[in-house]
Amino acid sequence: MFIIELTLKTTPVPLSVQRKTAEDAETTYKEITEAMRAGGSQVLELTCDRQTDKKLALLSDGIAAVQIYEKSSASASGRAPGFFSMAE
Repeated sequence: MFIIELTLKTTPVPLSVQRKTAEDAETTYKEITEAMRAGGSQVLELTCDRQTDKKLALLSDGIAAVQIYEKSSASASGRAPGFFSMAE
């Protein structure tokens, strides 16, 4: 599983969705970063491959950072080492 984690400007708690393949995760990552670059306020609707009933809707101008990483079974928390792409 690959995790796409979003950090919002107004809250310290990250939001995340999971994708089964690297290609799907990369596609979702690019969709999010393109919305961030476009400026303005677009509604992004995301779903999770692992929890199929999980849905997120957020405004693109509220995203501070997005990161993508592979979920490792070695990590108990499933958290990434902290590297992410900052919004311009």
